[in-house]
Amino acid sequence: PHGEEVLSRRHYEGAAITAALTVLVLGGQAHADEPSIGVGTCDAWICAEVETGGSSGSSGSGSQAGGGEGGGSDDKPKCTYEKANGYEDVESQPVLDSAFWEGHDPSDGGALWWVTCGDTATLQYFGPGGPGAEAVSPAVLAQRALDKMLLRGPAIGITPKPGGTGVVGMPVYLWTETGAETYGPNTASASAGGVTVTATAKVSRIVWSMGDGKKVVCTTAGTPYSPKFGAEPSPDCGHRYTKASKYHVTATSTWVIDWAGGGQSGQLTEVRDSAVDIAVGEVQVVN
Repeated sequence: PHGEEVLSRRHYEGAAITAALTVLVLGGQAHADEPSIGVGTCDAWICAEVETGGSSGSSGSGSQAGGGEGGGSDDKPKCTYEKANGYEDVESQPVLDSAFWEGHDPSDGGALWWVTCGDTATLQYFGPGGPGAEAVSPAVLAQRALDKMLLRGPAIGITPKPGGTGVVGMPVYLWTETGAETYGPNTASASAGGVTVTATAKVSRIVWSMGDGKKVVCTTAGTPYSPKFGAEPSPDCGHRYTKASKYHVTATSTWVIDWAGGGQSGQLTEVRDSAVDIAVGEVQVVN
């Protein structure tokens, strides 16, 4: 915010300068933290565009990264990238609030770079990793984090046990083991281009299809049966059969995956299921 900001500069070596460089001042006085501008250079934090009377050369000092954009022809000049070193120190950045930063600041891990194409360089902001970093959206990284997880259907617990026989009218207990892969929480992260997204998956509900046309919706993992419960029904996830038969029981989990990173957040869902077969018989009366 020291006068009008000029968003481009030019590099020259041995070129005749036909337009004067301008130092922007506030109240007619240059600030002490503004570097001086010399003829034939353009290393200041703000400078005006200059023209040459001859052929232009390549850019000045600083490390370069990145490669060409195009084949190096006049229509598509090769572009190089040079970090604007004068902007790395937060305390010495007189244009920290300017449009150059596109709403960012150095705490994001990004920096300002000169993008030089031919004889013209434009000051641009790039996030962590610089111009060569992979541009991946946080939503894509969230999916990558999800792909790292092993999410399973419920590890079914049920009375009567598979292979045994229950009794018509007796309470049926339904539950799942509560491991990271069968109930959650299950957490994973994915990174690219200096951005990291972390996702956490938990089961929000289990729908039990009991094989008799009935469904039981449970928002808990259920309560494992214990002999001390006797004929008491499950406190949170149970059923009763009214007919003797063999039943195919399917348990379907809905996983909710919350993710955050890169200044964004969101939610994904996944569905997993598993199944068992049980038998239910009539009470046998012995005389």
